Amino acid sequence: MSGKESVDNQYIGSCDDKTLDVVNPYSHAVVGGTASATSADCLTAIDAAHAAFKTWEHSLLQQREDVLVKAAGILSLNSMKEETATPIDRSFSQSFIGDSSKLGDLLGDEKTASDRVPGVEVVIQRRAMGVMQVVFVFLFGIALWNASIVLILRAIAVPILCENTVVLKSSELSPQSQFIVAELLQEAGLPAGFLNLISISREDSPTLSAEIIAHPSVRRINFTGSDRVGRIIASEAAKYLKPCVFELGGTAPAIVNSAAKGIVSGALLYPGQVCMSSSQVLVQQGVSDNLICELCKSLKAGDPYTDPTATLSTLFSQSSAENILGIFHEAIGEGAKVLIGDITRDGSVIQPHVFTDEREAFGPELSITAVDTIDEAVELANMSDYTLTSSLWTSDLGSAEKLVPRIRAGKSNAILYLDVS
Repeated sequence: MSGKESVDNQYIGSCDDKTLDVVNPYSHAVVGGTASATSADCLTAIDAAHAAFKTWEHSLLQQREDVLVKAAGILSLNSMKEETATPIDRSFSQSFIGDSSKLGDLLGDEKTASDRVPGVEVVIQRRAMGVMQVVFVFLFGIALWNASIVLILRAIAVPILCENTVVLKSSELSPQSQFIVAELLQEAGLPAGFLNLISISREDSPTLSAEIIAHPSVRRINFTGSDRVGRIIASEAAKYLKPCVFELGGTAPAIVNSAAKGIVSGALLYPGQVCMSSSQVLVQQGVSDNLICELCKSLKAGDPYTDPTATLSTLFSQSSAENILGIFHEAIGEGAKVLIGDITRDGSVIQPHVFTDEREAFGPELSITAVDTIDEAVELANMSDYTLTSSLWTSDLGSAEKLVPRIRAGKSNAILYLDVS
């Protein structure tokens, strides 16, 4: 819904009619827009969420489950349509079409939480784990651009199931895909005011986000993004002793003691613009990195809709590409060695790069660090302030069972390969 925001199940413009442009990452043409919320618009969204809470405060769990289940069905059906599965404001490759068919399952899985143990008690159990501790009136959520549909579903499904209303600040870079979620929830029967979607310009975001956090009706904050912004949000919330749910940083070290082809996919999927990309690879001495380099050479970045030979999509914007090249140059100045790549870009397109001993850049790059022992690899993997996920690539089940518990990460995966040739 170009130039609009979704508040109280109505599509409205901003008070001053200001809009934000949405730019296609391939052609760099303006392809749409969204309303740029003002302070008054934010207050309208908060008031709608507060009023909506009273209307469904004592609703039955089954009613809320039914909305999620119906929305999951609608999303799964629509994911078969390319125009829905691949919004023009997202810079993901064609492979996301297949992944989007699973999004309905993600939404429906939140409903199944109440099926695993009969009765409402299971919902209370989920709250005790920190997702929702009590019914809060409503939550302020902040969505990102890189996996916009997934992140908005994850941010709102459990709060809605637990009887909360939500004001969601969508990414100004990918509002169209997030409006899809608002529309399907409305179609599924979500009452007016339960989800209120606004977009805020980058210039206004610090001030208006602080105003929303300070509002007495806002009881909890949910944010996925960088630790830098997370610290700012946490500082604002701490002024009012408001709890936050954060997923910060994005380090995802991969320990390899047997070369595995999947490591390239784990690092360069959506070309590295995912917080769980395995861009830091810790490899034992004696395990050749030639396989990883050869696999990266076979990949090509470009517009998958106009270039059928492109296996990776472009970056989200030209500014993203400029920032990543800056990180590359800085790493080289600090001693990193370039194994693959020419440190150039074509607009928002950067071809895959492989470095030695380089930090994550949130782009199409792999950093390979050689270690003498697995113990050294575990030590390096645990040196990050925020390790979101980790993976161990091995053909030895015994090693996996011993090593995975030693890695301090939000989630650790063991990928077993019996034949790594």
